[in-house]
Amino acid sequence: MTKYIFITGGVVSGLGKGIAAASLGLILKSRGYKVVNQKFDPYLNIDPGTMNPYQHGEVFVTDDGAETDLDLGHYERFTDATLSQSSNTTAGRVYLSVLNKEREGGFHGGTVQVIPNITEEILRRMLLSTSETGADIIITEIGGTVGDIESLPFMEAIRQMKYKVGEENCCYIHLTLVPFMKKADELKTKPTQHSVKELQELGIKPDVIMLRTERAIDQNTRERLAAFCNVESSCVIQNLTAKSIYEVPLQMEKEGLGKAVCKVLGLKESQTHLEDWAKMVDRFNNPKRKATIALVGKYVELHDAYLSVVESLVHGGIHNEAEVEIDWVDAEQLSDDKAAAARLKNADGIIVPGGFGDRGIEGMINAAKYARTKKVPYFGICLGMQILVIEYARNVLGLAGANSTEMNKETPYPVIDLMPDQNGKILGGTLRLGKYECAVAAGTLTEKAYGSKTIWERHRHRYEFNNKFREDLKKAGLIVAGVNPERDLVEICEVPGNPWMVGVQFHPEFKSRPNKAGPLFRDFIAAAVKQGAPKVKN
Repeated sequence: MTKYIFITGGVVSGLGKGIAAASLGLILKSRGYKVVNQKFDPYLNIDPGTMNPYQHGEVFVTDDGAETDLDLGHYERFTDATLSQSSNTTAGRVYLSVLNKEREGGFHGGTVQVIPNITEEILRRMLLSTSETGADIIITEIGGTVGDIESLPFMEAIRQMKYKVGEENCCYIHLTLVPFMKKADELKTKPTQHSVKELQELGIKPDVIMLRTERAIDQNTRERLAAFCNVESSCVIQNLTAKSIYEVPLQMEKEGLGKAVCKVLGLKESQTHLEDWAKMVDRFNNPKRKATIALVGKYVELHDAYLSVVESLVHGGIHNEAEVEIDWVDAEQLSDDKAAAARLKNADGIIVPGGFGDRGIEGMINAAKYARTKKVPYFGICLGMQILVIEYARNVLGLAGANSTEMNKETPYPVIDLMPDQNGKILGGTLRLGKYECAVAAGTLTEKAYGSKTIWERHRHRYEFNNKFREDLKKAGLIVAGVNPERDLVEICEVPGNPWMVGVQFHPEFKSRPNKAGPLFRDFIAAAVKQGAPKVKN
């Protein structure tokens, strides 16, 4: 029988339920179980695909083209899983499905209500991963905080779950904040007590209490909370702030999270194998060198907007035994060549990640020009690849005013443009999404990185390299290093004469792992480390 774990949050948002869920997934996977993580979000958007990054952070994309919450990136990176459309459900999707069914006569004229119709649809989707994956354990994170009005149908659904699958097959974990009052020099447990009480009023008794804290929790505090929350003291788990998110699974295992969950679910207590993960964390904590990477973007005030890119840079650093320092550069500050040179002079490498809209585009082009002329390693992802092409067309091929029609519909040289079959479509769900094949040219930096002439990577974009300019750009020296064979779309461009200057239309950050860095991130950081070779960390 599949076991189901539900993780809820209390007191405040942003406590790290996603990291906790991903860490538990790794802990149980290391015990030999097949584990799948999923997230249910109470907001009414169908998915985060059209949401402003400042509202929601990064949009993570799965192989099958789902635009999902950024926590799915944590799940994949920690458990090395490949998740799918069914791994992320929003209230919007649930209500849309139920209302479409009602319009089609699926309820035979009956009244449609939150209970049972909405909750039954939530339950159906929660069980979908079981039939699709055959997993031993399904870990479900419930977005939001206990007490939120929009979360109530989801709370009711997970309450009902134990009656559907049996109490012995359900485990409820509640993550709360234990604030430290500096003036009183005391950890305060009352917020946790009230949060658990509110959860119990919804009919859910937590089996494990996870305490997010900046200070270590003593045994007396642990036992007091256990007594109030009706759990064993061994099921009160301290979630102390770690140096990096990758230390959290090791801390949680040391705290006894895996043992507590196995006891609740009646799972055999087997040995945990986290040795490789511990070695990776040790490499992260003890770098031998350092590289400064300028991340040139338009959402730099919110670092979560580029979460997978940053984590992938860290992965590249781990592989190269290097500390990666991110220099967050607002593209709008790079107003001309002089401003770009002054702002980027300390960069060992420059990365321009994805994005939409024309704000900051000229600054990104100036960054690409600086990288090309000063021979600084450059990595362009999605929009960053298009920026590389625009800069090359303007300043090497001599096409003054070259641009993307996304930025300037009247450009005389639309080197980046919509495909003919994309015109006139609405925004939501019309991007080229998910995994696509790319044929890699021999002798390129990309082939060296992947060690293969065929690769599959995930996409999330609408505008493409315009093949009308392909031959002219190639004659000017631009290397077309990868092409989608199905539609003859340029996927990878490289610039000769630079130690490492690569632009890719896809998003390799979505498949990078901390103990197996994405090939392009690995080699980009290696080039950046070489660029800053004198900066050896003592």
